[in-house]
Amino acid sequence: MRFSTLTALALTTSALCNVSAAWANDDLRIVDEPLELTVHLHHYLYTNYEEDWPIEQKAREVTGIHLKNATVGSNSTNSEEAMNLLLATGKLPDIVGSHLIKDFVNQYGPQGAFVPLNDLIEEHAPNVKALFEANPKIKSAITAADGNIYYLPYTPDGKFGRGYFIRYDWLDKLGLEVPGTVDEFYEVLTAFRNQDPNGNGQKDEVPFFARQWEELIRLVTLWDGRSSGSDTYHDFYVDDGQIRHPYMGEGYREGIKNLAKWYSEGLIDAEVFTRGSSSREYLLSEDLGGSTHDWFASTAGYNDVLQEKVPGFDFRAFVPPASISGVQMEEHRRIPVKPDGWAISATNDHPVETIKYFDFWFGGKGREMVNFGVEGLTYDVIDGEPVFKEEFLSNGRPINSQLYEIGGQLAARGYYQDYRYEIQWTNEKALEGIALYEAGDYLIEDFLGVAFNEEEQKVYDKYYSAAQTYMLEKQQAWILGASDVEAEWDDYLAQLDRMGMGDVLEVMQSAYTRQYGG
Repeated sequence: MRFSTLTALALTTSALCNVSAAWANDDLRIVDEPLELTVHLHHYLYTNYEEDWPIEQKAREVTGIHLKNATVGSNSTNSEEAMNLLLATGKLPDIVGSHLIKDFVNQYGPQGAFVPLNDLIEEHAPNVKALFEANPKIKSAITAADGNIYYLPYTPDGKFGRGYFIRYDWLDKLGLEVPGTVDEFYEVLTAFRNQDPNGNGQKDEVPFFARQWEELIRLVTLWDGRSSGSDTYHDFYVDDGQIRHPYMGEGYREGIKNLAKWYSEGLIDAEVFTRGSSSREYLLSEDLGGSTHDWFASTAGYNDVLQEKVPGFDFRAFVPPASISGVQMEEHRRIPVKPDGWAISATNDHPVETIKYFDFWFGGKGREMVNFGVEGLTYDVIDGEPVFKEEFLSNGRPINSQLYEIGGQLAARGYYQDYRYEIQWTNEKALEGIALYEAGDYLIEDFLGVAFNEEEQKVYDKYYSAAQTYMLEKQQAWILGASDVEAEWDDYLAQLDRMGMGDVLEVMQSAYTRQYGG
């Protein structure tokens, strides 16, 4: 019964092919004789390509392509640093795959370091071509300023990422309703702070907490502000065709003013900027945390593991509270394309075979393997659907971590994710939360980034880093009460203008218009 529910949900979120049929019918062999290609593959979690990964061994068997490790900088978890080290060697391997590869290849591709993929995709990559035809914004997002495509991206699947969660057991204990507006949310958090919902006689509850402190800034949407335009924190966003920065808007100012008030009243974790990624586990397991904004699957999973330690524990999603103007918005969604993936270097003597190999991971059996592992080892195909083995699902270890260890789900490889892999380890409460957000249509469109030409890049590099640092410093000072956003706002905007933010927005707009039209 559970698998039928999960399968039905998967089919509503992604148009997927019958992968087992593809395995039976497709001719997956790319070369008659085995072909070796060198590869730099640097993922921030796994910083070296492993030729004995089970997924790689199977791919080698069926395609005839054998990748040989030539990764540079594998002693560092910084993929950008590793790519710079690779470039400094003066010799690129046949394939370069990396986390955050987009800007690197878009800069050096036009200079001749990487092969333009446009014609190769058109002639030899039917799976990639079909993806672009179904999602033209993905193609636009990865196109460089010269009109060429230099890398194939990690392409996520599914729509929903994070949502609002609250302790329903605390609401019941205090006789409160699920908050539907920002004012009601404030009242609920105040009650959590003052009315001892955990029942230990101490005023130790933390009404709102966040593993990533940036999720606190996300709350400015409740005052009609913005915190980001994509799944990258502090990113630009698009407003009716115009590029804007979220930390320069009136709604943001109003939001920060109110977050400072909430913080001063103890409604926000006093250690929100320093507690870090363990805050969710600690505050929930100690029966201290009341509400957060976090990933559906992992957050709802605490309902399964904390029932014995926290009797009656009930931490579920609720829909975004209406803002001061009545808008219900979920700012975070799964972005349809990442700046991660892989490219063909200009020294590669086999670009046709390589693009065919890349295409293997975007459809049919290749897509199945990169998402689910090796058939018979980690999953079986049942009624045409890939289903994880029970021992793989129930061994207490995160599924994605297990897949990383055998070569799956690594963003340094360009591939098309399959949301069905995640649904199988998403519990019913998470699915119920996702259904709430689906029914309400709260998601907004993502900003998919831009590709600068050389002059635009110079302007961006000259001004933006210092301006962003200034914005973040002021943001934290305002929330912590070290200074006042209302009193400083005009001077703040004037300083950003002096720091070149007007020029940054101008080149962002120029690149955006060229890339996406309008």
